[in-house]
Amino acid sequence: MTQPQTMPPDEAPRPSQPFWSWIDAALVFTLAVPCLFLSALLSKGLFALASSPPSDAAKAITLQFVAYVLWFGVLILLLKIRYDEPFWPSLGWRVPWPGMGPTLFAGPFLVFAVAILGQLLHTPVIDNSIEKMLHGRMSILLVGFFASTLGPLAEELIFRGFLQPLMIRTFGIAAGILFSSLPFALLHGPQYSWSWQHIVLLVLASSVFGFTRHRTGSTAASTLVHATYNLTFFAGFLLQRKELFS
Repeated sequence: MTQPQTMPPDEAPRPSQPFWSWIDAALVFTLAVPCLFLSALLSKGLFALASSPPSDAAKAITLQFVAYVLWFGVLILLLKIRYDEPFWPSLGWRVPWPGMGPTLFAGPFLVFAVAILGQLLHTPVIDNSIEKMLHGRMSILLVGFFASTLGPLAEELIFRGFLQPLMIRTFGIAAGILFSSLPFALLHGPQYSWSWQHIVLLVLASSVFGFTRHRTGSTAASTLVHATYNLTFFAGFLLQRKELFS
């Protein structure tokens, strides 16, 4: 009788995606609150050591950055300790990806589509919390950099890299993408005073990010679309508010 062949350890198949469970997701999202609380304490200590009082933009970005570091530290430990799997490949970070060229233009195109739909929905103009932080060149640079780099990266890894695969496995592709977009939109709801028009537009944009992630199989692709989307919006905002540079 022929003995079954065993694969060498370095050729063992990787677990199917997603290999984590809803219990893991509940743990990760529950720990977001203590991570945010700890971030507030650590950030306050950093601000106390500063030679001069930081701007509102610096405070907000530092708080969010430290919270992300702590939160993703939890996720890294979960993937490593429970499943012995690496962070980036597990969350679908793949470069290059299929259709990489057109992805470069998806973000700006989405901005125009959202702007047109926003007009049709009579979306109110709201001075959100981000705009209130834009005072001076340094604050503008900090907010613009974070909104077009670290912010999209963190949000895509958690919503499209970690949450969406679970949603798709449970509810199917279309519903999974939509259900992953709802918490993303609600997370940004306070910035727009819970305007339902803005929530609809956020769900639409988030669904495009989610479709990009599913179609390409790459969280790097959805991060690029998200980053260029934010960057295009930010550039348009600055062109309309030239006084911010004064």
